[in-house]
Amino acid sequence: MMYQIIAQELKSANFENAHQSDYMNFYCLGNREKHHREEPSNDSTSEKYDRFMIYVHSKGMIVNDEYVIIGSANINQRSMAGHRDTEIAMGAYQPHYTCTRKNEYPCGQIYGYRMSLWAQHLGCIENCFKDSENLECVRYINNVAEDNWKRYTTEEYNQLQEHILKYPIEIGVDGNVNPLPGHELFPDVGGLVLGNPPIFPHVITALSIERNEIGK
Repeated sequence: MMYQIIAQELKSANFENAHQSDYMNFYCLGNREKHHREEPSNDSTSEKYDRFMIYVHSKGMIVNDEYVIIGSANINQRSMAGHRDTEIAMGAYQPHYTCTRKNEYPCGQIYGYRMSLWAQHLGCIENCFKDSENLECVRYINNVAEDNWKRYTTEEYNQLQEHILKYPIEIGVDGNVNPLPGHELFPDVGGLVLGNPPIFPHVITALSIERNEIGK
């Protein structure tokens, strides 16, 4: 849906040589660590190929390097409806480090927080990182993520440039999303890259069973 909207806007604006991935991207995290084994073992597939996905159970958003929000909510009906699960979040900004006040990208503590995260997952800090919406920056990160995904999915050991991986999808010119050919499932651990369609209506997310005890 989101990629289709971007594709429609690019078409209506007659943008040439532009792709949806210049405007929106999804990534995942993984790592490869070489283990030296003296004897054959019954290791899992993940251990066999010295690779594993990194699962980070955190939710956060950085907006234009001037606002950060960190909280417990998931982006689903259960968290966002307002009358289901109890959630908590913290939002923060620095009044003297905003785009309006500085007339340029702010470089306060939120900018520093983003740069530290990028340095951790990309293994470097490049000049193009300062302006995160710059096309040079976007394509640099995409190139690293795509190269890491290729290194991650080979059977022979290949060291990654830190942790960032391309989420294994390909985007058609019309915005339709499909798994990368040959990668319909995540390596080693399984699981459909595009997930499964929901079985129940979105309003049914939990089932409670009440037990009545006779005589009380």
